[in-house]
Amino acid sequence: MKVINKILISVSIVVLLLFAFIKIQKKSNKLSIGIIQIVEHESLNELREGFIDEIKNLGYNVDFDIQIAGGDLSNCTSIAQKFVSDKKNIILAISTPCAQAVSKETSDIPILATAITDFKSSGLVESCEHPGANLTGTSDLAPIDKIIDVIPALNPKVKSIGILYSTTDPSPKYQAELASKRISDLGFKQKMYSVSQSNEVQQIAEKLAYEVDALYVPIDKITSSAMPQISQIFLDHEKFVVCAEDMMIEKGAAATYGVNYRELGRKAAHQADRIFKGEKPGDIPIEYLKDSKLNLNDKIINSLSLNDPRKEATR
Repeated sequence: MKVINKILISVSIVVLLLFAFIKIQKKSNKLSIGIIQIVEHESLNELREGFIDEIKNLGYNVDFDIQIAGGDLSNCTSIAQKFVSDKKNIILAISTPCAQAVSKETSDIPILATAITDFKSSGLVESCEHPGANLTGTSDLAPIDKIIDVIPALNPKVKSIGILYSTTDPSPKYQAELASKRISDLGFKQKMYSVSQSNEVQQIAEKLAYEVDALYVPIDKITSSAMPQISQIFLDHEKFVVCAEDMMIEKGAAATYGVNYRELGRKAAHQADRIFKGEKPGDIPIEYLKDSKLNLNDKIINSLSLNDPRKEATR
């Protein structure tokens, strides 16, 4: 019996030493992650910081090389080429143009693509369940059906809904098309307009404010930046805007079931953890945030005397 106990103690010590060794190795072997981001933007910055914080929380010793492309596609290519030349362990590509640029430059370095609405139509993956090649990532697709559904919940008198999106990349258009389908399914009239530059927003928003009873705005850098202006135009007509991004609420949107970008970054960090542990990116499915909470702008709700869906849900 004493011999067995000694063996068990010896095995336990070996196991503990092995775990300690793995932990030390994990922290001592410095890794390099290249982060390419299309522009400085509140939501994208939140995503990036969530990713970095979670990588650190997971115990990795990482050098983060952060590069901002300034909205310039040629910069995306130059940054991608530099990351490949530097032989980064992983490249985090934030936005569709960044992911497309990186995927053209390497088929070997693992790529984590994020802040992308539709991976497949962007030509980044074979399928979201089995991405293939050296890329996987996290999508910022908001629950658009729920966002559109909240419009009549806020105001049952709404008969027409507008959509305003930018043509800066394929994602806003994709979101707009999903919203358009839901609006049609619900039987509302609709008007859809796009802008390519920020100086076009005011004119189109004013036109829409006369034509529709409420407005849906997807996630994109132009409309997000112009949300205070868009919201005020609609408020002047005693109408409201719903959106697909939590941060737009602070800028004047009335409601959303938005995406938590910091949490999206954390989810991408756990995909990086799986890759560091030996999984192939192409075998890791594209991930989405499962939980989206209704976020309301109480100031707008009260000023327009809109219904509060939170109160309706408790009845």
